[in-house]
Amino acid sequence: MNLRFVTILPCSLEKVKAGFTEKLFLELTPPGVSVFLERFDGCSPGHEVHLQIGSFGFKQKWVSHITSEVYNDKEWYFVDEGKVLPWPLKSWKHLHKVESLGENQSQIIDDITYTTGFRFLDVLMYPSLLLSFGVRPSRYKKYFR
Repeated sequence: MNLRFVTILPCSLEKVKAGFTEKLFLELTPPGVSVFLERFDGCSPGHEVHLQIGSFGFKQKWVSHITSEVYNDKEWYFVDEGKVLPWPLKSWKHLHKVESLGENQSQIIDDITYTTGFRFLDVLMYPSLLLSFGVRPSRYKKYFR
């Protein structure tokens, strides 16, 4: 399954890239989910993010590895891929892309591909993930104002 969100911001590609920090990561935590950040190395290949996420009274481990990164004057993106995922996820790939739209404007694209291994369960998870990641555009706008 795939989710995609686009957020247009009134700031440069460089400013947005510089803002992708541990602080932003925590600002993007979805409502109703508790997140304990155990490790945040950054957004370059070889970096890792380790979380304990909790909802409905139980916690699960999530470990993502940054597997690729590209940066030039038109775009910056990196990809995180889940290596240890909470049930029922079997795979997770999240492209974080920032594109320059001019001197003081850019857009963030969150493009997420996931599977549980069962199409029916993928479809059942979709509304919850849509709500969880659907808050990102407003949070990006608040963070980068």
